[in-house]
Amino acid sequence: MESPAQISAATLLRFDAACRQRGIPVTVQRRAILAALLERHDHPTVDQIYADVKIRIPGVSRTTVYRTLETLADLRLARRTNHFAAVARFDGNLEQHHHRVCVQCGKVTDIKDSRLTIADLTHVQRGGFVVQDYSVYFEGLCANCKPSGRSAKRRKSKKPDARPAGR
Repeated sequence: MESPAQISAATLLRFDAACRQRGIPVTVQRRAILAALLERHDHPTVDQIYADVKIRIPGVSRTTVYRTLETLADLRLARRTNHFAAVARFDGNLEQHHHRVCVQCGKVTDIKDSRLTIADLTHVQRGGFVVQDYSVYFEGLCANCKPSGRSAKRRKSKKPDARPAGR
């Protein structure tokens, strides 16, 4: 198994090659943005990557970070992770995986579980639709946001108000 440093080095080499192939200049800012993304495993937003890169390169703009992350996604060196009612997040993990999304705090965590793999996608590809990728998102409450067992039981066992409706 490759170490995170080996994976990052390999991704940086793929980044350099993909940029050169498309005529995109390989800049210090772009490499720093990719490195910042690869160092994180929390599916960061543009603002989170911007904060990380700004420490290394104080003059970098938020627009540069946004455009670079979009370029990385277009080059298939990063993924946009989208779920409803959320800001765009980016993921440096390109292996097939799925996500848990906390609906209260917005935390996104990876799930790698072969039981979620769909072997036959023909039913999805009807009508000429071609699947390029898929991900399952589970929405719920993370361990930090879910109610404790005692208070949750109390809430469930609480009897509804006995007053008639409309009074």
